[in-house]
Amino acid sequence: MDGPAGLRALLASAGAPARAEAPPPSEAAVAETIAYLASREASVAIAADPYWPKWDSPWWRMTLLWELGRAGRIPREIVGEMAAALRAKYLPVFPLRAEEVPAGVDTYRDVACHCALGTIAQVLTACGVNVDPALPWLRPWFLRYQLPDGGWNCDEAAYTRPVPRSSVVSTLPVLEAALGGLSRPLTPEEEALLDRGAAYLIRRRLCRSVSRGDRLMDEAWLLPCFPRFYHYDVLRGLTFLVTWAERRRRPLPAEAVAEAVTVLGAQLDSGGILHVGRRGYAAERTLRRGADGAWTPGHPAGTFPLLDEVSRVGRPSPELTAAWRAALAGLRRLADAGALV
Repeated sequence: MDGPAGLRALLASAGAPARAEAPPPSEAAVAETIAYLASREASVAIAADPYWPKWDSPWWRMTLLWELGRAGRIPREIVGEMAAALRAKYLPVFPLRAEEVPAGVDTYRDVACHCALGTIAQVLTACGVNVDPALPWLRPWFLRYQLPDGGWNCDEAAYTRPVPRSSVVSTLPVLEAALGGLSRPLTPEEEALLDRGAAYLIRRRLCRSVSRGDRLMDEAWLLPCFPRFYHYDVLRGLTFLVTWAERRRRPLPAEAVAEAVTVLGAQLDSGGILHVGRRGYAAERTLRRGADGAWTPGHPAGTFPLLDEVSRVGRPSPELTAAWRAALAGLRRLADAGALV
């Protein structure tokens, strides 16, 4: 790829010519999740823990409906219960050392991580919740825990190392929330936070390690996954950078996105559709509550019909395809404006 000119040439042909549409998820699977979220069982689950267990608690069902563009169908009652549970459950700080953890606090279940907060902030906002009064410590949290390199890390040990390094996985949900998933305009400090986060991704060209000589951080990131939950792929990173550049009226280096555009464009089918390339959540374990009320680790993570359907590897994905087409359109606008440099 020969800099901006090469990327412009690629944009001229990417996504053409056919514009077929991928089928949406089945209404039966969507309805099953909505019915569960309206049930007493879901309310009891949130009261026990707003996050655990993966991947079938109300948290994950709500997040999936939001990722599918169906946040408006999440029952209002469970939205309010989730916001109240977050406010009551979590420490308003991210302890960096053992001595900072108050007595009786479970570091797995009572301390939120950055990617979780960035995700649920977007879900609640899409459901009509003003997260500022609901979670007044949330915006200060994002500012407080941004590392010098521009990102965040859900591993608290990263903050006390001689050279703190962020995690792309931890960083993206926070940046997405700050960019468009909250309820009020950004302060100058928050705008600077966004620009530092974008610079973090630009330096890494969405998937390359600065500390390891430009090596690919994770080969799996080249395959788009759906749903994302807090997982990462280069389409997710590309979507953020394009949206950031347009909203913040910032130039976007072509070199930062060229690899992602090339790799994703090669995965389109003949109709211009992106398919699910991997299940980001596969083979993970979870905390689960026993009959005695105790939470123990190492249990197989559960799923539910809608998650099984939309995450099937090889599924033609309308959600991923829409994100790809929106990113291409944004890149073309940036190029036309002379902002793809």
